[in-house]
Amino acid sequence: VQLQASGGGLVQAGGSLRLSCAASGRSFGSSIMGWFRQAPGKEREFVAAMNWRGDNTVYADSVKGRFTISRDNAKNTVYLQMNNLKPEDTAVYYCAVTRRGLGTEPGRYDYWGQGTLVTVSS
Repeated sequence: VQLQASGGGLVQAGGSLRLSCAASGRSFGSSIMGWFRQAPGKEREFVAAMNWRGDNTVYADSVKGRFTISRDNAKNTVYLQMNNLKPEDTAVYYCAVTRRGLGTEPGRYDYWGQGTLVTVSS
């Protein structure tokens, strides 16, 4: 089981980035796929998650209205569209997968990608 995240980079405040996370090794068609982030010196925090059908999503308050999670089950891929980025969004972003229900706790997620760095300059 592997999760490969990509799409990070350096962007100015107010800009946009789209992260992708491709899953391989098994089908994740019935799984919850989510995004977390970890800034230097801080704990990993929840960003967004989506159920298999795509009709139930959860967002952290800090990203509501700016970030959008989506998925393509045929490609075993989840996306995170990030708009109006702020310097405080700077972090390593991780994708994760669970079959244990939609939730925000990192411990609920069983598989993790390697992370992709997002840096937002002011």
